[in-house]
Amino acid sequence: MTIAFIFPGQGSQAVGMGRAFSETSGAAKRVFEEANDALGFDLRRVMFEGPEAELALTANTQPAVLTASVAAAAACAERGLTPALAAGHSLGEYSALVMAGALRLADAVRVVRRRGELMQAVVPVGTGAMAAIMGVALDVVEQVCAEAAQGEVVDVANVNSELQIVIAGHRTAVERAVALVKERGGRKSVLLPVSAPFHCSLMAPASEGLALELGKVTVRDPVIPVVRNVDGGVTRAAADVVPFLLRQVASPVRWTACVQRLAAEGVTAFAEVGPGRVLTGLVKRIVEDARSAAIEDPPGLDKALAALAAP
Repeated sequence: MTIAFIFPGQGSQAVGMGRAFSETSGAAKRVFEEANDALGFDLRRVMFEGPEAELALTANTQPAVLTASVAAAAACAERGLTPALAAGHSLGEYSALVMAGALRLADAVRVVRRRGELMQAVVPVGTGAMAAIMGVALDVVEQVCAEAAQGEVVDVANVNSELQIVIAGHRTAVERAVALVKERGGRKSVLLPVSAPFHCSLMAPASEGLALELGKVTVRDPVIPVVRNVDGGVTRAAADVVPFLLRQVASPVRWTACVQRLAAEGVTAFAEVGPGRVLTGLVKRIVEDARSAAIEDPPGLDKALAALAAP
């Protein structure tokens, strides 16, 4: 069996995430301590105790989800569960690169905290929006976005599965797109509770500041291949890490392509490592008969070890 670890992105956070691993795994506990030391404040308290509004701040959410995910991966390794390949959804790509040894955790938590600040700053709160579109094919969504723009921005932001696509841009343009989708038989469209329109062209200015942050860190060749959001390609060398992370900010997350590439590389089992279970559900829609498990706490790790070890 060939196992891939897949790591969640922003939106998967919940107060209390990671606490059980910190209490039962020495390796996970060390991850939380390293993140706190790197950031210079008690991120662990925000994660474990909240309040939810503080955890939901983008500059806190991004390092928090990264830390919880890397801690869960450390607990997995302690129990002998390690992957052959990895990928992550948006922010989760950083978790994958840390787990694969391409980025140091201390560097990554500082970078993604700054990434969150930059992404929030480029579009005033309330100006942008994101919406999930269900039941409509990608080509139709792209056509709707083109018609709805009317001089503003509305782009495809996430291709999560064949019939689950997220759009992002100016709020008024996103609202026009949602109305058009409804006219064309979309099963359901939902405006998402986010603070900025991520992964659309409005985010492009954030890449400049992010380039300065990433320019300060040492990047190594990953010890396992990491599949990229931008193009579904595979990062095997240090030289590919920073350029694709910079492009990722304003490019759609091609999650369907990522999962399909993992399968094409021989992956037969997917373990979602970190808070939430969203990616596990998406994998089941993308790869028929995929074996999958969600590992967000010690009981989940126990179940995954049993499920992924079974013939």
